[in-house]
Amino acid sequence: MATIVSIHSYRGGTGKSNITANLAYLAALEGKRVAVLDTDLQSPGVHVVFGMEKDRITHTLTDFVQNKCELEECAYQMSSDLGLDGEGDGEVWLLPSSMRIEDIMRVLDDGYDVGKLHTEFNALNHALGLDLLLIDTHPGLNRETMLTTAISDVLVLLIRPDKQDFHGTAVMVEVAGRLGVPNVAMVANKVVSRIDHDDVKAKITEAFGYEVLGVLPLDEEMANLGSRGLFTKLNPEHQITHELRSIAARLIALTSEGDDSGD
Repeated sequence: MATIVSIHSYRGGTGKSNITANLAYLAALEGKRVAVLDTDLQSPGVHVVFGMEKDRITHTLTDFVQNKCELEECAYQMSSDLGLDGEGDGEVWLLPSSMRIEDIMRVLDDGYDVGKLHTEFNALNHALGLDLLLIDTHPGLNRETMLTTAISDVLVLLIRPDKQDFHGTAVMVEVAGRLGVPNVAMVANKVVSRIDHDDVKAKITEAFGYEVLGVLPLDEEMANLGSRGLFTKLNPEHQITHELRSIAARLIALTSEGDDSGD
């Protein structure tokens, strides 16, 4: 059974889609079979990070929630695109959402049935033999995001070191507690160089009481890339890549812990 990991933030602009895509790639390099779901149906974009052209997309997660296709039809094999063809490499599938304005407006008006999505996770899991299911969520608090969080095994909250993010993340932590999410962890992103990373980690741990998986710097090279590809693939020895590799390893360890508890 795949471990479901929701990657969420209180505000947009935290780098959620980039981090999700890069973690999927790094986990696959460790031999894991990973699917990425873009449940940010109102403002999708993780397919851009993967370099997936729009004309390749025939079915989307938006189509599934609107009863136009099966969930498995939305899953696109990305392993060859990412160069995951070495011995011991895993695989990556992407389930993108629609960029069509008509579809986005319909989702905004009608919402979608998270229960149906959760029910189909088992079928997708069985069909693809997944280890990890990474969910790129819509930022903030809304019904669908809260329900998606509730069915997750792990909630990773991205936080920037500013007062508004700390206040908003406190709300998200309280919601996660009320929903009974089994594991909550934090990742600090876009931390300026003059701030000591160990101090950031200590302050976040003190404020929220959860494990901080990593602290990622505000980096000009990452900003210049502008989501045009996987940073970790293009920059395998960069500080950010090393930190994301450590975060991916911890998520893989949480997957193993979940498997052991179910034996």
